[in-house]
Amino acid sequence: MKKLLAGTALAMIALSGAASAESHTGMTACLITKTDTNPFFVKMKEGAEAAAAELGMTLNSYAGKVDGDNETQVAAIETCIADGAKGILIAASDTSAIVDSVQKARDAGLLVIALDTPLSPADAADATFATDNFAAGLLIGEWAKGAMGDAAADAKIAMLDLSVSQPTVDVLRDQGFLQGFGIELGDPNVIGDEDDARIIGNDVTSGNEEGGRTAMENLLAVDPEINVVYTINEPAAAGAYEALKAVGRENDVLIVSVDGGCPGVQNVADGVIGATSQQYPLQMAKLGVEAIAQFGADGTLPTPTEGKDFVDTGVKLITDKPVDGVESITSAEGMDICWG
Repeated sequence: MKKLLAGTALAMIALSGAASAESHTGMTACLITKTDTNPFFVKMKEGAEAAAAELGMTLNSYAGKVDGDNETQVAAIETCIADGAKGILIAASDTSAIVDSVQKARDAGLLVIALDTPLSPADAADATFATDNFAAGLLIGEWAKGAMGDAAADAKIAMLDLSVSQPTVDVLRDQGFLQGFGIELGDPNVIGDEDDARIIGNDVTSGNEEGGRTAMENLLAVDPEINVVYTINEPAAAGAYEALKAVGRENDVLIVSVDGGCPGVQNVADGVIGATSQQYPLQMAKLGVEAIAQFGADGTLPTPTEGKDFVDTGVKLITDKPVDGVESITSAEGMDICWG
């Protein structure tokens, strides 16, 4: 039976003995990300590689061809099992469809940690290391509502989500934003079932700039007077901005997002994005590799952050137009800790 790691011990994994690197030599860990092009996952891989090198472990990395590529992730899990890996870190593209493969890995004795995106259900993985994605959405929703003031009551909102499969990270950010903006949620586990007239519509972006541009064009066709744009991430926000610029609306629409990559933070500084919630992929991956090392050494499991069912790796709101009651840091401060 797997043992639970004491709460404060997670932070001490890297200090778990003078012979730490030596004791982990020969251990293999796997990192499986949604893509290998998104700067978020590039930074995640850097964090995992650095931690593995420090501990004397081998890291094998895999990625989907595009966001939503479940088949490639399934094949990667099979490879990790066959290779005798001690554990898998996975940012799942389809949080439900991957569950059977994850269970197969766990049955084979591997530790499986979900990074960034909880599985559906969350306990399908041994642990989750992630941003509190609902809190990230809540922050940008509260900021947008405060920035608009009385005009928020008559807002026209475009929701630029991730994919039709509605992975958990997509749902959490979407629903957090809406709640923060003051919109009553329907089923909190479902995107697009709200009946608030301020929501013009939802479209999907695949988390990239081209998808963001197309989704924004589609929703502008529904209502050209959209004045608030929620985006799943900053590449989608950049695409939305280009679509707005093409119709001369770039200066009178409020765009909010989540990620905190250096290009996105620069877009906050440049006024392209009004506010973004910054997350920390390097920290997620570093802690994940250290947890696999600890599990491989003595079978212990990480425990969640107190009061949560996952290990919370932190989030900060970045904006140069602070709103009373919403804690934030400036884009200059965000650039000092950004990634990508």
